[in-house]
Amino acid sequence: MIPGKDELLFLPLGGAGEIGMNLNLYGHDGRWLAIDCGVTFGDDTTPGIDVMMPDPAFIAERRESLVGLVLTHAHEDHLGAVPYLWPRLKCTVYATPFAANVLRRKLKETPLHGKVPIVELPMSGHVSLPPFDLELVTLTHSIPEPNAVVIRTKLGTVLHTGDWKLDPEPLVGPLTDEAALRKLGDEGVLAMVCDSTNALVPGASGSEAEVREGLMKLVAGRTGRVAVACFASNIARLETASVVAAAHNRNAGLVGRSLYKMEEAARETGYLKNLPPFVDEHDLDFLPRDSVLMLCTGSQGEPRSALARIARGQHPHARLEPGDTVIFSSRVIPGNERSIGRLQDDLAKLGVDVITTRDAFVHVSGHPARDELATMYQWVRPKIAVPVHGEHRHMRAHAALAEECQVPQAAVVENGQILRLAPGPAEIIAEVPSGRLVLDGTSLVPLSGELMRARSRLATSGAVIATLVVDRAGKLMTNPQISAHGLVDPGGDNQLQERVTEAIREAIEDMDSAGRSNDDALAEAVRRGVRRAVNAAHGKKPMTDIHVVRVK
Repeated sequence: MIPGKDELLFLPLGGAGEIGMNLNLYGHDGRWLAIDCGVTFGDDTTPGIDVMMPDPAFIAERRESLVGLVLTHAHEDHLGAVPYLWPRLKCTVYATPFAANVLRRKLKETPLHGKVPIVELPMSGHVSLPPFDLELVTLTHSIPEPNAVVIRTKLGTVLHTGDWKLDPEPLVGPLTDEAALRKLGDEGVLAMVCDSTNALVPGASGSEAEVREGLMKLVAGRTGRVAVACFASNIARLETASVVAAAHNRNAGLVGRSLYKMEEAARETGYLKNLPPFVDEHDLDFLPRDSVLMLCTGSQGEPRSALARIARGQHPHARLEPGDTVIFSSRVIPGNERSIGRLQDDLAKLGVDVITTRDAFVHVSGHPARDELATMYQWVRPKIAVPVHGEHRHMRAHAALAEECQVPQAAVVENGQILRLAPGPAEIIAEVPSGRLVLDGTSLVPLSGELMRARSRLATSGAVIATLVVDRAGKLMTNPQISAHGLVDPGGDNQLQERVTEAIREAIEDMDSAGRSNDDALAEAVRRGVRRAVNAAHGKKPMTDIHVVRVK
């Protein structure tokens, strides 16, 4: 599909109807512009998969018309897919210094090191990528340098907010550029494509300064070690940990590779200037317990994270003991409830005091609650509201709020739907293939493909493999060789072999001579018979693979 000269299109390939995996396209006058290219993470429903990302097939097939990829900020769900998907896009990437630094660090660990053209834009910077004229607007979020992107075209102006909040005291980085947003509203905005994560949450999201106050009070009087689990990208929280530690005569240390990377990126781009160096994790165990405050990765219960390894007693340098405290200074990302619960239970077994947002004021969201969304609509006054970055319930609540704010039209779209923003009222005019790719080892494969379906069946129903040696007429020459995996404990059901063997014999006997002479027909008949037999015996329909060896 080629965008017309007299139309302006919006096409989400990721991030609409879900939180994470953002990949957004704008089309106009024969060209496409991409904003963000992020990942999300696997869970119990995707065995063996850690990372998932949008399928970029639509724009990859049209990459000659792709003018560039703009990154709004450095969170994984906005730039984490670049190292995987850039070879399919092969376009210039535009980002502010902190996001560019984080991306370069990622690319250093891949064969793409030095190959991806990255153009750094200053805060509030401008770049022309005809037919799009782009301007960055400074916002606040839970990471340095979050930006909204103003997209100007001859058919109208779109404000793509990225992730944001209205933090009156963000601690790291400037305040939201209210003046620029008000000026934009005065000029006239066709559409605002906006974060919906907290559209169901009343009030405001709160400030990082309030979290610092909460942690300052919480750490006072604590004995033993204090560990704070948070998102590594929250540089303000890193600064808070250092300030709180100093106020209570503790040494602040980092435990977890991603924390070191983010700290280095922050210092290299001018943040954390006034903080002393963090204590290396190798040295923490040599310090008195009541003089340690360690910042750890693992707030979402990731099994290979620093905190999870500490909880299992498997970390080579850091440890926790009865009387120590762990503070989860983070929210629970939907889908991570079980893994976080397991981690907190492991910590409780150690005799550690576990504190979460249910117990104390230790976290604020990086996304706008309803009052902040209303304020943004008052400033920008778009003609069309397009909620993204949320599940359907969030986006629909956001759309209803926009209408309450007197926005003339709100359009809820799903991944793969093309929304025409101009001319005329916003309207979904087409749908293109969209989906998810997963990183399986070192390969990108479709989540909906046969490989992942087979993986899921294997995880839930087990597998049976049978090898048949038959003569020219299809008669068994010896007992079949049968292997069963994930169905019964070894030695727990000696009758399974007999049941499957009998099912194979019956399936072959029920075939006519023509069927028994055809390897494919014979294998399929036996496969169905084996599945029926196992289902009758164990209530499972396993993956079943039949190998036919014909002796002629």
